[in-house]
Amino acid sequence: MRHISLDRLRTLVAIADCGSFAEAARLLHLAPPTVSLHIADLESRIGATLLLRQRGGVAPSAAGETLIAHARRLLAGAEQAVEDVRRQAQGLEGRVRLGASTNVIAHHLPKALARLGEQHPGIDVRISVLTSQEALTQLAEGALDVGLVALPQSQMKNVSIEPWRKDPVMAFMPADWACPRQVTPEWIAARPLILNDSNTRLSRIASDWFAAGGQYPTPRIKLNYTEAIKRLVAAGYGATLLPQENAAEPEDARIVVRPLRPALSRELGLAFRTANADRPTEYVLDLLRALRPSNPRSPRFAR
Repeated sequence: MRHISLDRLRTLVAIADCGSFAEAARLLHLAPPTVSLHIADLESRIGATLLLRQRGGVAPSAAGETLIAHARRLLAGAEQAVEDVRRQAQGLEGRVRLGASTNVIAHHLPKALARLGEQHPGIDVRISVLTSQEALTQLAEGALDVGLVALPQSQMKNVSIEPWRKDPVMAFMPADWACPRQVTPEWIAARPLILNDSNTRLSRIASDWFAAGGQYPTPRIKLNYTEAIKRLVAAGYGATLLPQENAAEPEDARIVVRPLRPALSRELGLAFRTANADRPTEYVLDLLRALRPSNPRSPRFAR
């Protein structure tokens, strides 16, 4: 069967509702011959009479009643689809795909999501746990809208990266250790260590920090979940190097936190595609930018 136009179906429903070709033509702002042609085309395509011309008006045939019932659902669905797209284009509704590491999700996204829920409740943020490289790859492929990634990163076509925040990396150690005021690579490398998995940017910058001090320690365990690492530190299992996202937040009394010497920091960037960002994505980016600490450093890119 050839495709049936929604305009033809709309005409059929209008005639059924009005009981008259002439009234349907006025309702649809069509010429009466056009209305007649729409019905003739429908009946030709379907191979059945859809409307019965009776004394005092027009009534659907049995086949017409069946098609009208389906037509009402199709027309309602089409109108809803247009409305949904319109609301998304206006930023009232939509879906934004965001990728970040578990640690970044746990520490930095709740406040942004709470504000988004207050200001734009129709926007659904779908979060994926991704490494920085995975997030950038999916951004380049169009499978992701926003990524929170560790810096520095190589430049990628069609992907922009803005500096977002810079946090000091600190030594987290069991409180019953005799800890110095500042922790050097030599001192902490001689202790049991809990470090991030080697596929993370934090692991690489920590390795570089140790190597600059001539140290190449082997950790007791590698994990990517910050809260699990801190619990192991609190249990006395070892020490770790982690960003301190919120210095005002009290740590577990079983953990002591000390700065590193030389100092070390972890930088995060806000990554997104450079073109075709819809309004929901722009709203999410604006909320994340609003949470950016003042005076972030300019982004650094790998050479």
